Amino acid sequence: MTPAVDAARQAGIICRVLEYTHDPAAESFGMEAAAALGVDPAAVFKTLVASLSSGELVVAVIPVVTLLDLKALAAVSGAKKAVMAEPKAAERASGYVIGGISPLGQRRCLATVVDESALTHAQIYVSGGRRGLEIALQPRDLVALTKAELASIGRSTAPKQ
Repeated sequence: MTPAVDAARQAGIICRVLEYTHDPAAESFGMEAAAALGVDPAAVFKTLVASLSSGELVVAVIPVVTLLDLKALAAVSGAKKAVMAEPKAAERASGYVIGGISPLGQRRCLATVVDESALTHAQIYVSGGRRGLEIALQPRDLVALTKAELASIGRSTAPKQ
């Protein structure tokens, strides 16, 4: 299937691979996945690649209903600053296309930070390595497979009152 699915299966973790028809006009890949699969969007996690002030790339895995807190990601990564990586750099490092970047089975093993809210769910959904493919797994399995650090790196998209 994909390197992400292969990585999960080779690790022997319990997971489900779910497919849906991707709409090229979709504005949010994660929200599209949640709607297509009929699952709570708070349990669907997106994989983002950021560039640290040190020049290294880092993977951030956050709920699709949040925004990445780049300051928090930089702090947990021991860097002064973090910015979103250029799309081509993210694709080269991960081996996946934007909208299908999975935290599993990446071409280069990048440091990974998973938002700690993942642990509030019995099961989360992450990209399976292509648009229209999700992997459902336990959050602790994702953390173990990616050797991730847990931290609060997602911030609410709700307007401040």
